[in-house]
Amino acid sequence: QVQLVESGGGLVQPGKSLRLSCAASGFIFSNYGMSWYRQAPGKERELAASITSVGGFTNYADSVKGRFTISRDNAKSTVYLQMNSLKPEDTAVYYCASVVTNRRYWGQGTQVTVSS
Repeated sequence: QVQLVESGGGLVQPGKSLRLSCAASGFIFSNYGMSWYRQAPGKERELAASITSVGGFTNYADSVKGRFTISRDNAKSTVYLQMNSLKPEDTAVYYCASVVTNRRYWGQGTQVTVSS
């Protein structure tokens, strides 16, 4: 079965960096695009970044463009989100996601809190 397991969240000061990881299993990872979503308290879940399966083309929300970088390691079936220059408004639960055989799968989420 498809499983997505995030890690790397935590409490970090504004301006600092954090790297999230998402380990995938149960499907041929290299064949599918991957995404990172986030959901702040009281807000809807939003797409933060995505990366295609072929070519590794990336897409970012305007709010994270230039600060976040999504990447993938197909040999490890893992997708990463490098987050730099973090701001308090980046505080959210971050979810890894993928659409596999027309069904969207989610990880359990990892909390990122940006606060001094």
